[in-house]
Amino acid sequence: MDKANKLRQLTPLQRSLLAIEKLESKLKKLENSHQEPIAIVGLGCRFPGGVNSPESFWNLLSEGTDAITEIPQNRWNLEDYYDPNPETPGTIYTQSGGFVNPLKEFDAEFFNLSAKEATSLDPQQRLLLEVTWEALEHATINPQHLMGTKTGVFIGISTHDYLQKLASRDLKEIDAYMISGNANSTASGRLSYSLGLVGPNFAVDTACSSSLVSLHLACASLRNRESHVALAGGVNFLISPLIHINHSRARMLSADGRCKTFDAKADGFVRSEGCGIVVLKRLSDAQADGDRVLAIIRGTAINQDGQTSGLTVPNGISQQAVIAQALKNSQLDPKEVSYIEAHGTGTALGDPIEVGALRAIFKDSHSPQNPVFIGSVKTNIGHAEAASGIAGLIKVVLQLQHKTIAPHLHFQNPNPYIEWSETPVQVPTQVMPWTTENQSRIAGVSSFGFSGSNAHVIVEEASHIKVKSPRQESERSYHLLTLSAKTKPALSDLVNRYRNHIQDYPDLELNDICYSANTGRAHFKYRLAILASSKQELIQKLQDAEQEKEESKVGKLLRSGEAPKLAFLFTGQGSQYLNMGRQLYETEPVFQKAIQECDRILKTELDYSLIDVLYPDEVDPNVSDLLHQTQYTQPVLFSLEYALVQLWKSWGIKP
Repeated sequence: MDKANKLRQLTPLQRSLLAIEKLESKLKKLENSHQEPIAIVGLGCRFPGGVNSPESFWNLLSEGTDAITEIPQNRWNLEDYYDPNPETPGTIYTQSGGFVNPLKEFDAEFFNLSAKEATSLDPQQRLLLEVTWEALEHATINPQHLMGTKTGVFIGISTHDYLQKLASRDLKEIDAYMISGNANSTASGRLSYSLGLVGPNFAVDTACSSSLVSLHLACASLRNRESHVALAGGVNFLISPLIHINHSRARMLSADGRCKTFDAKADGFVRSEGCGIVVLKRLSDAQADGDRVLAIIRGTAINQDGQTSGLTVPNGISQQAVIAQALKNSQLDPKEVSYIEAHGTGTALGDPIEVGALRAIFKDSHSPQNPVFIGSVKTNIGHAEAASGIAGLIKVVLQLQHKTIAPHLHFQNPNPYIEWSETPVQVPTQVMPWTTENQSRIAGVSSFGFSGSNAHVIVEEASHIKVKSPRQESERSYHLLTLSAKTKPALSDLVNRYRNHIQDYPDLELNDICYSANTGRAHFKYRLAILASSKQELIQKLQDAEQEKEESKVGKLLRSGEAPKLAFLFTGQGSQYLNMGRQLYETEPVFQKAIQECDRILKTELDYSLIDVLYPDEVDPNVSDLLHQTQYTQPVLFSLEYALVQLWKSWGIKP
């Protein structure tokens, strides 16, 4: 009986109940989609202290490094503006800041930019281009494969230092690229343009909370299915002294250039540069795609301070509300949170207000024996303003991965205006293991803008998440590493970075190194292929490649932009032998699956399994001789050829 006839035989009441069940199912599915966790699958970052990767950032954090330095001459002449007297007009009473790489280090050709256009390009846009590319590679996503996809871009950006510098020149020097190279809208728009992305695109300015507000919008876009992948983050770069001068008049800056968050000597923040990008997917998609899930965003929330005693004065009630809402959106209880990455600028006014909000949230769920640990990345790298929230988030992701809490710096004497005895929090001043009793590690990240816009994110570790692996671990005799770049010097630099990275991180698996490089990087004109049986051999061959030794063993190849014309040619009957292709069968899942597929189809036509004939566990003369009988020889050769074709196609090699 078909479905329509079954439905007609139901009574009106039964049909009504069935309709209600269907509606309830749809409603539940819709509710779940709006609460689906978001997976962080890739990270990219540049922060003070020479940080240019998640690994180097973790080294800085775990070692308790203070990355603040004197303001360099390539930003502005410190002698022209420094005066220790905060009352002196037009001056800056601090000499410190947090700075990343020099301004001129940018590979414009890589992003198809002319030298003239690059000259007018805001360093913030340069950083975004580089760090976004690196974040995608960290996620093992080939950036070229995102062309035409619904990938959303959500970028926090606030300042226009470079535009101020360009505008201060003779008006005759203004070129056609000044506005497109410096508008906040094009900072995000250029990423979509460069990568060919057609999803939503936002440049967000809520001051210090810009990057976490961007993250909130990115998560919403994924849950609403406006985006299939989302890139979220923020950027900040210090070129002009104007904001320093303004903040000096407002007494916002720390005189000694250190964020002494929660300390009695807290006297303001130190400005810094940076850029952070996270690659996001819906958790269900990340699992289906076999992605490495670094952490899970359980929920986010944003709100506003509204009317307070001043535009830039924090509102503790609003901070409490945004944290509570983020927990509600995450469907979590405060007792499940064990760490808070605080906004923590280190101001005499802001720190007590923020800790007061945390006290209101956690006073009933935690105790001095079971405290919430609180810290701030600003004590390491300063206040990266529009990029500060994403810096805190990336710090938390790294802590979750390492199951370790990094030390909070410059905390010697607790701020007397904070009610420590009534607040179940603890500031970790030494690196410590992040332990929890029979529950997942969960953290909150706060970011509060001086415009009054607040954001909070709840993040959970991903160690319990199961993914559908796109590959199976196997013991191979050799592994292939492929690297490429747009120019020969760039390829040489990439080879050097890979060699150093493998040497610096001895726990990396050779299989993972090669898989990520081969599948998660774009392929360019200048190419290098290395076959190695061990990491030590790979390191040596990378070193040989740097010195251009033994190119035949290294396999360097200069390719044109045109795809080669390929044809597959296979030998005929008479070439077969016992255990032909066995190593591929045992180490390559695609090859093995194809052989098994042929064996399954031919079982009804043959007395013996193809696999038993070709790959016997023990050599049985009665079975092994079958390999040379035509009724087995032809199917075996076809199966091997078919399996090879499927394997090559999985590697992108097609006739």
